[in-house]
Amino acid sequence: MPFFVKTESIKKTYLTEIKIKNKTIKEHKKWVKKLIDQGIYIKSGFLIDKDRIPGAGGILIVKCDSFEEAETLIKEDPMIKSNIVNWNLNEWIDVIQ
Repeated sequence: MPFFVKTESIKKTYLTEIKIKNKTIKEHKKWVKKLIDQGIYIKSGFLIDKDRIPGAGGILIVKCDSFEEAETLIKEDPMIKSNIVNWNLNEWIDVIQ
């Protein structure tokens, strides 16, 4: 089963909207936990710089049967549904299998 990687960055408009951003991140964490509880392989986290300061975006990795399945799943992410992030989805190909 292939891996798919969603990369995202919070839209500049929402960087200062702390309440909206924090509420959406909380909903995102609940969504990820629900998928894990359903047996879906999914990992989600945010990026930090060399000084450990967040703000560089986030990455989500999920195992799905197809790009279409991954895209359908990802579009249910509260971060995307609330339209606070710019995002991209790609399949990841392991060079050593």
